[in-house]
This record gives sequence, C-alpha cells and structure tokens, in this order.
Amino acid sequence: MEKTILIFGALILAILVLFKLSNYAIYKGDLSIELAIGVMAIVFFFIGLFINKRLNNRKSQESIEIDEQKIEELQISSREYEVLCEIAKGASNKEIADTLFVSESTIKTHVSKLFLKLDAKRRTQAIKIAKDLNIIPEL
Repeated sequence: MEKTILIFGALILAILVLFKLSNYAIYKGDLSIELAIGVMAIVFFFIGLFINKRLNNRKSQESIEIDEQKIEELQISSREYEVLCEIAKGASNKEIADTLFVSESTIKTHVSKLFLKLDAKRRTQAIKIAKDLNIIPEL
C-alpha cells in the first residue's frame, strides 16, 4: 500500500513540475501553447500505458486456478458449466440461448439444475457460491 501511495505521489509531483515548466516556458515565449499541450498529452499517454501495464500484470498474478475436482464433485455437466460462465458474465437466458445455440427453455432447465447443485436461490447467489468454490474465473 505504501509503495502505491509513493508511486502516485511521485506521479502527481511529476505532473505538477510539467505544468509549471510549461507555464514558465509559455510566459517566457519560448514555447507555444499547442506544443505544451502536445507534450503533456504524450506524457499522460505514456503514464496511462505504464499504469495499464502494471494493473494487467497484477491481475494476471492474481488469477485463480479453476477447481476441476469441485466441478466433478458437484456433478456439473460441461453444458451447465458453460451456462454458469455466461451467467457470471451477466447474460440473460435469451442471450445465453443465442450464444450456445439452444432454446431458452433449455437454458432455464440448466439454470434451475445449477441452482439445485450450488444450493442457490438467485443468479447472483449462484455466482458468489461458484466464485467462492473457485469453479469460475473472476471476470
């Protein structure tokens, strides 16, 4: 946590220095406003790339392993597992049916079987249980 605070503090300090230098250069007449804005845009672009890279690295390190054994213990079929993953993405029954090329009533059957196997009453509860059991990835 302290490292993150230091990084963002240094980032804010660097941005402040950049603003002050561009302000000074504009008043002195050595630098046009367009060039100062362009330089700041490029700096912010690279800062954004850096932060994005760090966040993606952190997410890949935090990825969990799917517990295949738990899926087998719960007797979740491969099709039910596909439905569960689509539910976790927030898809409706109609959207899941279109994605998996089956009827909507088939999806409703799979969902009700999933609720029984996971001992859930709602979709959100089923997703939470599945994540707690490490049988679906964090999205």
